[in-house]
Amino acid sequence: MQVNPDPLPKAPAWFFHRVAGERRLGVVIPEEGYFDVGRDDEAELLAEGSLTTAHLRSLAAEAEPITTQIAFDVPVRHPSKILCFGKNYAAHAAELGSAVPEEPFVFAKFADTLVPHEGTVVIPHWLDTRVDHEIELLVVLGFRDPQRAGRRYVPADRAHELIAGYTVFNDVTARKLQAQDRDLKQPWLRAKSLDTFGPVGPWVVARDGLDPSDLRIQIAVNGETRQDARTSQMVVAIGPALEFLSRHYTLRPGDLVAMGTPAGIGPIKDGDELRGEIEGIGVLRSRVHKAAAPPV
Repeated sequence: MQVNPDPLPKAPAWFFHRVAGERRLGVVIPEEGYFDVGRDDEAELLAEGSLTTAHLRSLAAEAEPITTQIAFDVPVRHPSKILCFGKNYAAHAAELGSAVPEEPFVFAKFADTLVPHEGTVVIPHWLDTRVDHEIELLVVLGFRDPQRAGRRYVPADRAHELIAGYTVFNDVTARKLQAQDRDLKQPWLRAKSLDTFGPVGPWVVARDGLDPSDLRIQIAVNGETRQDARTSQMVVAIGPALEFLSRHYTLRPGDLVAMGTPAGIGPIKDGDELRGEIEGIGVLRSRVHKAAAPPV
């Protein structure tokens, strides 16, 4: 029996899944498969900074193999922040009719945007204008922080100390709402933060198992490739990005940082099937549903 047939990650990764309604930690090991660890203490694990390849292998060695289809949950349930870099690929900035910002441009999304692998992007019944996919590399923060005080002013050459790992993210965007708010000189918040507008997963590859600097990143809609680029094309790389963020905000274990989308954004609609993939990490699948108007 073939179980969870998507490509395994390049290095050990961790995920959360649901078993009879219970949220549980799982580990996936290349060429070995999936394992149910059972514990659900994501905050502790991220604050310990212990989710390394060696630790994940040790957890898997003592865990039960998973031999049924996995019901994935989001990798981080309650991030204190989801911080996103806008126009971080020059070709994407150009397709929006703008230049790359002189300094990094950052916006936020709400945690209610997050939906797991095989989840559904729900377009509200009242939204009749364009909604777009935006495939992105997502950095999951996790570092030793026993005081829960977070970190500030971290130099780029030490930014790796803040990272737990990497996963796939789709920064779904209500494009016309975004343009309208931009014209009014208002923030992008409503266009970016509608519920379910942030598919993520399926797992997080351990930081020390993957070099994220030059990975192929792509998304297909109903089998048609829309975006296809490499992370080396990012204007601001991960190290300088985290340095910039830590100058302005306290970064905490469990925070999520989306590194921007390449050129090729396009509309999605009811019934579409989305397949995002980042080399060495894996495949994030989602579907799109247009909600019906609620009863009066």
